[in-house]
Amino acid sequence: MANSTRAEKAGLPPGSLVHIGKLKKHIPKIYLLDYNKDKIEEKIVKNVEECFPFRKTSTVTWINIDGIHNPKIIGDLGKEFGFHPLLLEDIMNTEQRPKMDDFEDHIFITLKLLMYNNSHINTEQISIIIGTNFVISFQEHEGDIFDPIIKRIRENRGKTRKMGPDYLAYSLLDAVVDHYFVVLERLGEKIEDLEEESITNPHPETIRALHQLKREMISLRRYIWPLRDVISGILRSGSKLIKKTTLIYLRDVYDHTVQVMDSIETFRDILSGMMDVYLSNISNKMNEIMKVLTIIGTIFFPLTLVTGIYGMNFDVMPELRWKYGYFIVLGFMAVVAGFMLYYFRKRKWI
Repeated sequence: MANSTRAEKAGLPPGSLVHIGKLKKHIPKIYLLDYNKDKIEEKIVKNVEECFPFRKTSTVTWINIDGIHNPKIIGDLGKEFGFHPLLLEDIMNTEQRPKMDDFEDHIFITLKLLMYNNSHINTEQISIIIGTNFVISFQEHEGDIFDPIIKRIRENRGKTRKMGPDYLAYSLLDAVVDHYFVVLERLGEKIEDLEEESITNPHPETIRALHQLKREMISLRRYIWPLRDVISGILRSGSKLIKKTTLIYLRDVYDHTVQVMDSIETFRDILSGMMDVYLSNISNKMNEIMKVLTIIGTIFFPLTLVTGIYGMNFDVMPELRWKYGYFIVLGFMAVVAGFMLYYFRKRKWI
């Protein structure tokens, strides 16, 4: 699938809506959920204009858009809700670094969702806008990461129906961060397998897998380290959109990001140690091979010397006329080889 790159934005004015990332062919899906503690309205809308009447209601409105490659949908939504053009530009840029921007009447957050598929980590950008009575979330493609939250709202379980949009935004952030632990668990299992392999049966595929995991850890750190600053920024912002009752939950998310970072650093240290162990094992195997070859060469050196001397064929050599000379030389060579083997074993070289 083709990629849309930053080069396409060269020369365009700031705020131009150009999708950067993997181009999608599906039609964006717009899901709307409007609720309070007493009622709920849920539907999939065909046109973004159907969401506009919910902009100024006394209920909490959640608009989730799966697919950010259509600039018209993003632009129309931003125009109706009064979002800054640079905010809309960031939504369509899937290479965006996790960050938080406070626009007083709304807060913009972007972060990365991690998924572990086919032994590789895939990423998806999630953008969230928190308003006075609404939350708008953007995903690159349709997924099930927020399904548990939708189910809780439908069944009126938990606090979501009783709280405001800030608590809903917290729930979305918490769902993304909690999924990090699922990915880390899978990575931990893979690291354990590679650790056993690097000790018992190291081979070139092992070092390639270790290098791949190390690169993935670097990517994870690049995605998650800024997220810690994002959560910290929300906690320190003093925004009127974030109630004090929600701050304690956001602190819990912050603690989770710290735990994730600690796990990543631990995995990086383990991988570095595993690479050292792998190289050490390879070196030890090479040393064992060289040791065996050296012992064989050392044993055969005096034997080769004897055969070389008696291979000169000089008539004046007295031993050439001995009746049992051949057997005497073979016996002498066997004694020399046996003595050297005994000496090596006594010195614990073999």
